[in-house]
Amino acid sequence: MKIKPQIDFSVVDEIIGRYENPSESLISLLQDIQEEYGYLPTDVMVRISEQAGIPLSRLMGVATFYSQFKLNAPGKYKVLVCMGTACHVNNGERVADAVAKTLGVKEGETTADGLFSWEEVACLGCCSLSPVMMINGQVYGKLDGKKVEQVINDIRKAELERAGQ
Repeated sequence: MKIKPQIDFSVVDEIIGRYENPSESLISLLQDIQEEYGYLPTDVMVRISEQAGIPLSRLMGVATFYSQFKLNAPGKYKVLVCMGTACHVNNGERVADAVAKTLGVKEGETTADGLFSWEEVACLGCCSLSPVMMINGQVYGKLDGKKVEQVINDIRKAELERAGQ
C-alpha cells in the first residue's frame, strides 16, 4: 500500500501567487502545479479552489478536458506505447494489450504498487524498431506480447530485489 505524501501547501500558495488573476490564467496555473507534483493531486485542486476562489467544478472541468493534465500520480516507471503508423501496421495494438494485461491496469492508470503507469502516444520516432515502447526513456523494440511481459517483469523483479523482498 502506498503512503500518501503530505503536501506542502505553501508551495501551492506560492504558485497561485504568481498569477495576478488565477482564474484568467487557469491553464498556466494548472501546468505549473502539475510541473511541481507530476500530476494534479485532489488536495491541491481543493486548495486552489479555496485560495483562488475558482469553483472546483471549473478546475476539474479544465483538468479533465485537456489531455495534458493528469489526475492520478504517475508510476515510478512511465511506459509509453507507440501508436505511430509503423507501430500500428506492425501490431502496436498487441503491444498495448500486452502492457495492459501485464500491468493489470487500463491506459492512463497507475498500478496499485505505484511502480507503473502507461499510455499510448502518437509516435516515439523509432520506426525501424517497430513496434516499440519506451520506459523512462529506454526504448524497447521489435516487441511482441512475450517480450513486453518479460521487460515489465524484469523491472518488477529488480524493484523487489532493491526493496529486499
